[in-house]
Amino acid sequence: MDKKVGLKQLDLILDRTLKTLEDGKTEIFDIAENARKEAERVRSELEKIKADTTELIRQVDQMEVINKKARLRLLEVSRDFEYYTEDEIKTAYEKAEETLVKLTILREKEENLRQKRNEFERRLINMVNTVRKAENLVAQVGIVVDFLLGSLNDISSQMEDLQQRSQLGIRIIQAQEEERKRVAREIHDGPAQSIANVVFRSEYVERLMDTDIDAAKIELSDLKTQVRNTLQEIRKIIFDLRPMALDDLGLIPTLRRYLDKFYQRTGLRTDMMVIGSEKRLPQSIEVTIFRIVQEALNNVHKHARTQKAKVKIEFQQSHINLVIEDRGVGFKLEKALTMTSERENYGLLSLGERAELVGGELKILTSPGKGTKIIGKIPIRKE
Repeated sequence: MDKKVGLKQLDLILDRTLKTLEDGKTEIFDIAENARKEAERVRSELEKIKADTTELIRQVDQMEVINKKARLRLLEVSRDFEYYTEDEIKTAYEKAEETLVKLTILREKEENLRQKRNEFERRLINMVNTVRKAENLVAQVGIVVDFLLGSLNDISSQMEDLQQRSQLGIRIIQAQEEERKRVAREIHDGPAQSIANVVFRSEYVERLMDTDIDAAKIELSDLKTQVRNTLQEIRKIIFDLRPMALDDLGLIPTLRRYLDKFYQRTGLRTDMMVIGSEKRLPQSIEVTIFRIVQEALNNVHKHARTQKAKVKIEFQQSHINLVIEDRGVGFKLEKALTMTSERENYGLLSLGERAELVGGELKILTSPGKGTKIIGKIPIRKE
């Protein structure tokens, strides 16, 4: 009886904790969204201020030339005043004074705009930092919430292996949150910024249509190029999330296409060998193998200092053998796996965890100066 009461109390505390965390996560997310909107507004205003500053600098330069001519004229008249009438002398003096006043006013406006530009740049930096901190905090709170939901819901039946499950579970959740944050950052820093710039420049083109049709055509041509580039960025993000060809064509054709594009983008040439009778695999197996190859080749590109790699896939009746090899600089595996920075060993950990999630196993063989070989065995199971 006491045990049941204790579990109910734990469940009640857990529910309250989760609700508090979820409410806090929502509030942090709202702060991040408001900061992001304010950052976009400040960025747009900053672009306008920069354009106004450039125009004002041009006016100051013109007025300095006009004022210089007026002062030279006044100097000429003052030096040889006996050859000029009183009206001519007066006109030269008034012209010099007038241009000096205009120049002073323009310089003051320029200085005010520069100060305003600097202020907006500082505000923008603060807003961007606020957004980044809020996103990190949302991700951390999300990890805690998911961990509690996934590991403590059935606390009475999972007490014995809670530690082992929680370690694997929290790494999986961290991987999910990191992936979401990476995708969000890629969309925000890439397509979102480009689209915002397209909107800003399209408004500029609208104004040009009435004054300079040729300049408007040039701007439109640049806009077309920018839209195409943005579309390519969006397609790359979609492919990284999940290559559509994996569902339509299967693992091997999708990998061949990916290796070609990876070579075009990075210069890393990868030879792929397929042994055995090629066939379609369960969806989870195909995704797992594709992601392992993708992550491994990213590590080769970033760290191996080589331009060649090999991928071998062997189809067996009950399992898939996978080998990914490079002749790069290699590294000390024990040191890499015990690094305190998760970003440094995250790729290595995720490789093994992906294989474990589908019942497989993965070995990493490496040493300094002797390259790296990843050997995997993935069982073929029905979904």
